[in-house]
Amino acid sequence: MRIGNNPAKENSNLEIESYHRVVIPVYIPNLDEEYFKDGLKILVLCLESLLSTIHSKTRVTIINNNCCPEVVNYLQKIYKSNDLVDQLLQSKVNLGKINAIYAAVKSNLEPLISISDADVMFLPNWQKEVEKILDVFPQAGMVSPVPTSLGYRSEYIYSTIYYALTKGKLKFSDVQNPKAMINFQKSIGRKKMYNKQHLSKYLTISKDETKAVIGCGHFVATFRAEVFKKSPNEVCKLKIVGGSESDYFDIPNDKANLLRLATTSNYAYHLGNTIEQWMIEELDKIKKSNFTNNPLKSLSNVKYVKKQGYFIGKILHRVLFKKAKKIYFSYKGMKADY
Repeated sequence: MRIGNNPAKENSNLEIESYHRVVIPVYIPNLDEEYFKDGLKILVLCLESLLSTIHSKTRVTIINNNCCPEVVNYLQKIYKSNDLVDQLLQSKVNLGKINAIYAAVKSNLEPLISISDADVMFLPNWQKEVEKILDVFPQAGMVSPVPTSLGYRSEYIYSTIYYALTKGKLKFSDVQNPKAMINFQKSIGRKKMYNKQHLSKYLTISKDETKAVIGCGHFVATFRAEVFKKSPNEVCKLKIVGGSESDYFDIPNDKANLLRLATTSNYAYHLGNTIEQWMIEELDKIKKSNFTNNPLKSLSNVKYVKKQGYFIGKILHRVLFKKAKKIYFSYKGMKADY
């Protein structure tokens, strides 16, 4: 039996104070196996650096994707003690990375959604610089705070290539922080990811006084909510990798006719699964740093690259960046082995 009227019906409009949401799925099933033994320590670095570097118009969603009791206890502590962490989603089974993320992405209203692995250290000004690119380039749908000179090789930057070539702003620019790229290379267990040229130059586009790097990875990136309107309707059948991130992040962004970019300087570290002393020292610096991270007064409305841009960009990418790469890069002032 129902008695009276639900007060919520008197004002049923949804209103939010935030415009930027950060979503972090966490899968640390135990602390005994070699791979996971430092998992909780790395997670602490990740969340503490995040909460030290975001502005007041941000909210955080953490997803407990079948974690062990020690990790669950820590996540509950963070959730209860910090108002910016307004969602802690719990699952007793491993939903897989993509399904866990989409459970949050599809149910929130913020126009900007950052998705990050749980082994990322956020540096001061990461949010400011990412939001700046999204604001200056309203065609941008995916922006990472971690640049890579190999972003041009990505298969799903066709709309980006079309925009860059037709606007005439594509050029090689000096890498601002080559050491950060070397550290990323080490963090994923690679030895020969970048050559000397890669550590010297990367492809950029510019508008007014703002410059952005072409392409980006997806271990940490900020998306416009419009990207996910192009995402698959089916649940992801893979727990991790296997092309799932491309299917649910990279391809939707490209087919939405939006740009895939990165900041020119490095504003986050990929930590991996083993804690090192420098990480602890870096977090201490972050907490002590004196920087301002004010929310945007307004975010520019999304604009789309022309619909034919995806298909024309695909052809241009195949010709200029693969078949005729040596000739084209030489024309742009780079050696053939870039």
